[in-house]
Amino acid sequence: MNKPPQYTSTLPSKADILAFIAKTPGKVGTREIARAFGLKNEMRAELKRMLRDLADEGAVERKGKKLHHPGALASTVLADIMSRDRDGDFIAVPDEWDEEAHGAAPKIRIHTPHKMKPSEAAGIGDKILVRVEETGDEGGIRYRGRVIKIVERPKHRVLGIFHKTPNGGGRLEPVDKKMLGRELSIPQGATGDAEEGDLVAVETSRPSRFGLPNGRVVERLGSMASEKAVSLIAIHAHSIPSVFRGDTLREAEAARPATMAHRQESREDWRKLPLITIDPPDAKDHDDAVHAEPDEDPANKGGFIITVAIADVAHYVTPGSALDREALVRGNSVYFPDRVVPMLPERISNDLCSLKPHEDRAALAVRMIIGADGRKRSHTFHRIMMRSAAKLAYEQAQFAIDGRLDDTTGPLLEPIIKPLYAAYEALVRARGERQPLDLDIPERKILLKADGTVDRVVVPERQDANKLIEEMMILANVAAAETLEKARIPLIYRVHDEPGIEKINALREFLASLQIPLAKSGALRPENFNRILAQVKGGEREQLINDVVLRSQAQAEYASENYGHFGLNLRRYAHFTSPIRRYADLIVHRGLIRALKLGSDGLPDSFTVPVLAEIGAEISATERRAMLAERETKDRLIAHFLADRIGASFEGRVAGVHRAGLFVKLSETGADGFVPARTMGDEYFAFDEANHSMVGQRSGETYRLGDAVTVKLVEAAPIAGALRFELLSAGRQGTGKGRGTKKSHLPNPPKRPMRGPASRHRGKGGKKRK
Repeated sequence: MNKPPQYTSTLPSKADILAFIAKTPGKVGTREIARAFGLKNEMRAELKRMLRDLADEGAVERKGKKLHHPGALASTVLADIMSRDRDGDFIAVPDEWDEEAHGAAPKIRIHTPHKMKPSEAAGIGDKILVRVEETGDEGGIRYRGRVIKIVERPKHRVLGIFHKTPNGGGRLEPVDKKMLGRELSIPQGATGDAEEGDLVAVETSRPSRFGLPNGRVVERLGSMASEKAVSLIAIHAHSIPSVFRGDTLREAEAARPATMAHRQESREDWRKLPLITIDPPDAKDHDDAVHAEPDEDPANKGGFIITVAIADVAHYVTPGSALDREALVRGNSVYFPDRVVPMLPERISNDLCSLKPHEDRAALAVRMIIGADGRKRSHTFHRIMMRSAAKLAYEQAQFAIDGRLDDTTGPLLEPIIKPLYAAYEALVRARGERQPLDLDIPERKILLKADGTVDRVVVPERQDANKLIEEMMILANVAAAETLEKARIPLIYRVHDEPGIEKINALREFLASLQIPLAKSGALRPENFNRILAQVKGGEREQLINDVVLRSQAQAEYASENYGHFGLNLRRYAHFTSPIRRYADLIVHRGLIRALKLGSDGLPDSFTVPVLAEIGAEISATERRAMLAERETKDRLIAHFLADRIGASFEGRVAGVHRAGLFVKLSETGADGFVPARTMGDEYFAFDEANHSMVGQRSGETYRLGDAVTVKLVEAAPIAGALRFELLSAGRQGTGKGRGTKKSHLPNPPKRPMRGPASRHRGKGGKKRK
């Protein structure tokens, strides 16, 4: 490490700090700066203040605990190959880049090995995962990169619904919203035997001088007349692997239940412990079980012993196996309203690793001792054989504690259910002290009929039974991260960075327009937001403020480096509780097996921090892909549901404001639609970005983010999942002309269904993913 000279007893200047960051490769944070300048502990608080000032001034940027100059790239990034240089090397640019804050995206020169298979060779248009290093300015390019993985090949084809035409050819209705209204012509002889209503892939060609662009059907993907057809669109549009390879299925079918007699595993017999599963009523896999009892230790009066047992997926999915390779490619399960695309075959996920009542199942369990204040005092991990005492649904467990018993819950109430709720009450006290981000975002669930069409849309009530499971899972995840850190075993963390400076400044400006202050000084913590959320709770602005606070947050991701979880207000956190459906959890299970010497199937030594960094980037990408596919499928289902209600009026709220118009979310279904600016009235409406509003230039009539509106449905495009509305209600009355003023960095249309801490925790309905 480069050590700055002659700064060993006093605080360095800001210039010294910036010079040190510029010269030092790798991680640079408060600890590294303090060590390099010889600062004592009592001087670190002042150093942190200086670093915050530098961040506020835009002189440095913070990514977790790392500091770097604005516009610097991380060590592993997603990038798009754009061109070649004179020497034939590929030139790429980062996939995500804030041009407003940092100017043009930096170029990365891609190093190409001399020997590689043609299938491994990257090309122009490819999206790649690349390891980056800064090499200095070489012909205007200061980064060199090595391709880790080709994430996506360029799309030379279009997905859509095929419609026959009288001339023997056809036309294609694209499924992409961006191509809405832009059909393609399929000439006679180029239809590939596609039938009316088929989902097809079409290879495009240059359009003729007159008429529609042409295309040729290259693949029939399925019939839209079949059940589960709507999710089929998202599966193919996002290249989600939905059919398991033959060797993966053969390996799954050959698997046999774990037994106590396995010589290479240190497994304890916990079959007499009455663990129970509590899940959504429609859950098919039950991969976690819980138990709680009062702690009899006199030194821990009022405390509890909580046990969380998770299916031992690592026993069946070993490193390098066919199951393992395909699980990594998939990254996670994808949950659509009409189907699940699992990470692992059903033989594993719904059978051998489903904790069915009264059947022996292998599990990895954590036994946690908490005090009366809900804080964890200690924990131990165990590889066990268990036998679930019962399978309960959330509502069933809640009914039991409320006094509405059935044949299953009656015998369980006193010995099992009441102790679980008593332990949960202690955890609630600890949560209140910890102050995680307390957003209240209603999550709608689409219920389908037998034919796969929408029956209705509901907002499931979040009861204490849901929260009980969530809090116990969070505690188990923390215990896993702590154990692996203590053992110095590499792991994949679940991290959530604090909001960026630009978004916080924009949020502060927006809140100020509503006379709601957001402090400028001091460290930013979730409790800063919670005070604001509490201030508006129960009022007409509650949903608006929840939405804008949510949009200001960073997105949670997986990383081999820990920079904490801002939303949960936790210093270390890892996903441990769902290895059936998340590859990150499987890595954590293997790490625990290795750290505690619980078997020979633990994390291999080859899984170093750099390797895990690459895996973390890959599965973060597959998670984002799944979220987008799930949201698009819900949009399509709702558009189908509303297609026969053209002309009907609906109540809703302005969910996003854009210079092209308003995004409106309907109160009844949660459906999102668009009101084009040209249809808003008999005057020109200008976009005021800083105030998230559209303002009539003559009357000053204003439509603002969060405003209640009445709209009429004028168009529905079910295949694209798009709705178009017209406004029926008047906006806020104004007197002045409106113009767009200072730019805001808050996103206007809601681009992600959930970000950061509010994202789904377990994906099986009602269990959050955090």
